[in-house]
Amino acid sequence: MNLRNCSRCGKMFNHIGGPTICDQCKKAIEEDFQKVKQYIQDNPTASLRQIADDNEVSSKQIQQWIREERLMFSEHSPIQLQCENCGASILTGRFCAKCKTSMANNLATSFAKPKPVMQEQIKKDNKAGMRFLDT
Repeated sequence: MNLRNCSRCGKMFNHIGGPTICDQCKKAIEEDFQKVKQYIQDNPTASLRQIADDNEVSSKQIQQWIREERLMFSEHSPIQLQCENCGASILTGRFCAKCKTSMANNLATSFAKPKPVMQEQIKKDNKAGMRFLDT
């Protein structure tokens, strides 16, 4: 058994993997997420501070959900997100579609199987053999 303390409430629980949060806190976070998601749908022009205050959720938690692409904002939202790579305007996540595609292509080519190297045929010289240096 791998017992750990919950990083949110401090209670001991059997940690299997992932974040060190107990099942009760995971449920509470998921309930908060659903509440925030519904609030954003009902109030698409709300600011990040207003969303956090009205739902009693930290701004940091909301930003994490945005980075995880669990929350998306409309184009008319006062919350403006920018691609961390090129600075383009995005609605959710950390990167725009163009940068994601570019990174995926770079990663795919990095892990592609290496092509066999073509060995040049050894040219045989008629004068091949042992050579001596004159001293």
